[in-house]
Amino acid sequence: MQAKKRYILVFVSCAFLAYAYFGGYRLKVSPLRPRRAQHESAKDGGVQPHEQLPSFLGSHDQQELKLLQSNQSKSLESSKQLVPRKPDCRMETCFDFTRCYDRFLVYIYPPEPLNSLGAAPPTSANYQKILTAIQESRYYTSDPTAACLFVLGIDTLDRDSLSEDYVRNVPSRLARLPYWNNGRNHIIFNLYSGTWPDYAENSLGFDAGEAILAKASMGVLQLRHGFDVSIPLFHKQFPLRAGATGSVQSNNFPANKKYLLAFKGKRYVHGIGSETRNSLFHLHNGRDMVLVTTCRHGKSWRELQDNRCDEDNREYDRYDYETLLQNSTFCLVPRGRRLGSFRFLEALQAGCIPVLLSNAWVLPFESKIDWKQAAIWADERLLLQVPDIVRSIPAERIFALRQQTQVLWERYFGSIEKIVFTTFEIIRERLPDYPVRSSLVWNSSPGALLTLPTFADSSRYMPFLLNSMGAEPRHNYTAVIYVQIGAALGPNAALYKLVRTITKSQFVERILVLWAADRPLPLKKRWPPTSHIPLHVISLGGSTRSQGAAPTSQTTEGRPSISQRFLPYDEIQTDAVLSLDEDAILNTDELDFAYTVWRDFPERIVGYPARAHFWDDSKNAWGYTSKWTNYYSIVLTGAAFYHRYYNYLYTNWLSLLLLKTVQQSSNCEDILMNLLVSHVTRKPPIKVTQRKGYKDRETGRSPWNDPDHFIQRQSCLNTFAAVFGYMPLIRSNLRMDPMLYRDPVSNLRKKYRQIELVGS
Repeated sequence: MQAKKRYILVFVSCAFLAYAYFGGYRLKVSPLRPRRAQHESAKDGGVQPHEQLPSFLGSHDQQELKLLQSNQSKSLESSKQLVPRKPDCRMETCFDFTRCYDRFLVYIYPPEPLNSLGAAPPTSANYQKILTAIQESRYYTSDPTAACLFVLGIDTLDRDSLSEDYVRNVPSRLARLPYWNNGRNHIIFNLYSGTWPDYAENSLGFDAGEAILAKASMGVLQLRHGFDVSIPLFHKQFPLRAGATGSVQSNNFPANKKYLLAFKGKRYVHGIGSETRNSLFHLHNGRDMVLVTTCRHGKSWRELQDNRCDEDNREYDRYDYETLLQNSTFCLVPRGRRLGSFRFLEALQAGCIPVLLSNAWVLPFESKIDWKQAAIWADERLLLQVPDIVRSIPAERIFALRQQTQVLWERYFGSIEKIVFTTFEIIRERLPDYPVRSSLVWNSSPGALLTLPTFADSSRYMPFLLNSMGAEPRHNYTAVIYVQIGAALGPNAALYKLVRTITKSQFVERILVLWAADRPLPLKKRWPPTSHIPLHVISLGGSTRSQGAAPTSQTTEGRPSISQRFLPYDEIQTDAVLSLDEDAILNTDELDFAYTVWRDFPERIVGYPARAHFWDDSKNAWGYTSKWTNYYSIVLTGAAFYHRYYNYLYTNWLSLLLLKTVQQSSNCEDILMNLLVSHVTRKPPIKVTQRKGYKDRETGRSPWNDPDHFIQRQSCLNTFAAVFGYMPLIRSNLRMDPMLYRDPVSNLRKKYRQIELVGS
């Protein structure tokens, strides 16, 4: 009997479960609804459409919502009528590669003529900075037939029709451009598109055609992948060049920051972009999570305020924005009216790890930059998960993320110039015959802008990547002697002694003499015997070389520039270059020791004569001194080792304004090389041993004897800093000496014995 009851109970339970599984969903359908509605609900899993759900809005709210929806639909319809759909472009279909085979040059259309009222079309400060950066760069050409890319003279940065920077009648102006060709090979820079209330991303107010868009706040559905370029949103005070360096001044992070997550900014009571920011108060606890907003913006904020506005405003006023940035580990970057936000670059500069809350946003330069190394993603729809996400990140990854924010800020985002040049280099790498830099190059210091892929077939030959790739510089060095005075060559001449000293070095592979003197080249028989070491003499001036002087000759018409000592000569095949003035008086041990030190620091300048820079408050300018102090920031290239890549960078990358300054002054080329290397490495040079003097004082006329010499070099230093946009030189107190140097032990126990005999 008991068994029968158990069987009946099991049967009833199974029947109930079967009914609940296969037919229970019908219980969800109201019997009062029509059969058609029941059928449609069954197809949707029994869930009522949102239109049939009861409304909890008041009558006033319902009217406001209907008005907003009506305005949005009207605006959307008007934008569809005004803005044609962008063609589905690729580089192969919308770009003429044949214009770029020779050189990658950029042409800027001249300003439009004045109108009948004598007024010129408006140009915003930021767009003028973009044009200036291009015009003063190596990309620029004034010849449109030589150009690969064309940049509009029309300001297209702000396409919000309510903005004061909005330029009207752009379609008719584009039609008048002689090389427009439906936008082919043109690039259009844009920060803001669309206007209230929908801020449509594709609403530029004109047809961009086949032009490449370099645009901020780009969404994944609007970006033409492999064609357009997403750029960051930057404010009106953003610097033209260099800008402020990253705020993290030491490697002591991740220190315990006061706040784990922070945000301070305005919120929108309603409209696009309001949902996320209106919900941030749920995460704010006033302790390690500070997320404060204000609705106190705009002319009619009082009329639009909600019940939280007054409370939010009071909490908002308690915190200083800069203090939050500097004292937070993570910085929230929620979307605003558009997908991008000023907070993104501000967080990068501060070394505050961005936490992104902007679904579908294509991050700046995403095709090249690996943002997983510098940012954290969160979902706008899952806002309450953000605290758990940031708390779960280990200290090691926080350290790496913060380091990478500084690399990316300083190399790609610190100025308008860097943003524009990065955009150009991304487009340049799409050309069929141009080498493509690796992800390692793009995402590590010094970055792609300072790594010229045309230098070598492999990036392993770059001085700053040797250590990261586990490689070493190739053995031996090439000695390059720059001759400017050209004293008579004989056994007692400084140049004769210098060549003889170099030939005794165990690491020298070749000697290259650059003859820039007015005197004719000496005969071959007057040079010291170099036995197995090849000696090449290259004439840089207008003088003719004496017969049989050397196996190689190169003559430059007109007055030689002193920068020619840093040309990437084919005769230089070694990684190490020993740069020497003709009157240098180093001995062989000093050369060998300095080379040994350089092999451990191949990315830096290593040498003997040190100088320093300082800030002169009385003149409000940079000063230059040769006096011995407790620090130095320059090692003169009159007796120094460096990597041959810097010759290539000096010749092919530096601004023409810098090279022109050197040519006009016939001075300062060594200072400029130091600024270049420090700019690339963010490290100071290295001085070896305590030698002070390195010049033969018996040599004839020398620029060092000119009383105006230091005044001129000080002027150069300030010009260089202005063009770089900051002072790249870095002070150092380090000096490298051989083991047992000056120790009271037998000289036989010391490896570099000749160094002991050199006075200071």
